[in-house]
Amino acid sequence: MIVVESISKSFSRKGKRKPGEPRRIEAVKDVSFTASDGSITGLLGSNGAGKSTTLRMLATLMQPDDGTAILDGHDIIRSKLEVRRTIGFMPHNAGIYPRLTARENIYYYADICGVDRVQRNTRTDELIQMLDMASFIDRRADGFSQGQKTKVGLARALVHSPRTLMLDEPTNGLDVVATRGLRDIIRKLADDGHCVLFSSHVMQEVEALCDRIAVIADGRIAAESSLNGLLISTGQTNLEDAFVSIITTPNTKNEKQVTVDSNRSDMGRHTDGPA
Repeated sequence: MIVVESISKSFSRKGKRKPGEPRRIEAVKDVSFTASDGSITGLLGSNGAGKSTTLRMLATLMQPDDGTAILDGHDIIRSKLEVRRTIGFMPHNAGIYPRLTARENIYYYADICGVDRVQRNTRTDELIQMLDMASFIDRRADGFSQGQKTKVGLARALVHSPRTLMLDEPTNGLDVVATRGLRDIIRKLADDGHCVLFSSHVMQEVEALCDRIAVIADGRIAAESSLNGLLISTGQTNLEDAFVSIITTPNTKNEKQVTVDSNRSDMGRHTDGPA
C-alpha cells in the first residue's frame, strides 16, 4: 500500500531567467493520494505534469523537499533501503543494460536485492514463462524492440517478489498487441494482491485498467476518485472529457471531485472499458 502525504519537489531554473520568474521550478506541489493493495491506481496527467518526478520520489531515487510517503509501512525518507527492498519500480523506457542478456539483466537486479541464487533462478524461470520471454531471454539487450525491453524491465521489477509495483508510462512505444498483453499482466498482478501504481497520459489505458485515478495537473493532484466518480463529478460520459474538465476547473471545484464518491459502493475495478 502507498500513502502519499503532501510531497513537493522543486528544481533550479536553468538558463537566463525572465524578469519576475522565480529561481526554482515547482515540479510537484503538495501531492497526496493513496494506492491500495489488490488494486490498480493510475496517475494520469499530461507530459510535464509531475508524474515521473512523483514516482521517482516514491522509489527513493529523489528526496522530496517537503512531505513524505509510506510504502508498505516504510517511510521513503527515514527508511530508504527498506522501501527499495519491498517495491518493484520500472522507470520510463525500462533502463536495462544493453550489453547484458535479458537473463543477466534480471539476475543482476535480483543479486542487488539480495535474492539467493536458487530463488533467483526459480523466480526468473517463472517470469520468463509469465512474460513470454523464452525466445530472447539469452540474447544481449542491445537491439531489443521496445516491447522486449519493457518485458525485461518488468521482470527485473518483479524478480524479488515485491508487494508494491510502480510503473512509469509502461506502454510507451508498444504496439497494440504488446500493450494488450501488458495490460493483462498488470491486471493479474492486482488480482493476486499487489498494489500497482502506474503513470500514463493515455486515456484508454487508464480507463481500461484502473480502480482509482489520481489526476495530476501542474504538479498538483486535481482530483482522485474511481472512474465513475470522476464522470459523475464532471458530468461527462468519458474519461478524456472528464480529464479536460478537471484540469481546466478551479481548485475549489476539484476538491469536490476528490470526495464525490467517498461514500459510494461502486469503487471496485472498472471492467466495462476496452481490453
